[in-house]
Amino acid sequence: MTFIEVSKGRHGVTVEVEDGITSGDYLQGSLRGTRSALYESGRESITVSIPEVSAFNIGALIALYERAVGFYASLVNINAYDQPGVEAGKKAATKLLQLQKQVREKLTFGDGKTAEEVAHSIDADPEDVFHVLRHLAGNDSHVRVTAGEQAVDDKFRSRNSKERRFD
Repeated sequence: MTFIEVSKGRHGVTVEVEDGITSGDYLQGSLRGTRSALYESGRESITVSIPEVSAFNIGALIALYERAVGFYASLVNINAYDQPGVEAGKKAATKLLQLQKQVREKLTFGDGKTAEEVAHSIDADPEDVFHVLRHLAGNDSHVRVTAGEQAVDDKFRSRNSKERRFD
């Protein structure tokens, strides 16, 4: 098992779980306790420590594990970069990007449309369309969502260029 330990807690306000004890304190205690329990059971583990969560440190961890997987794969005589799942993932991503383009074209100004309404207009799976719309609403400044009573009732629309954005 590999643990990733972050030395510096969150920036700004910390979350106290109990008086004077933060969620970071609990995470640190859990890490140390789990490592001890593994050791006592004869199971090995390592801890990779990073000073803080940052783009650089997360990138370094990704690069580390990417290289470790490539090296291990070469030891067991497989090509880690030519696996069926990789190709399937590329095909699925292409299909999703095409769906995203169709969904974006169906969004209008005004009251908006539910994911199901958009899905029916392009003959697509409503669940796939819902996830595309949630992604667009969270990442595209031109897409807005108005929450319904349930997620299925959420209405999605395009923001017109005159509308001001306050989020």
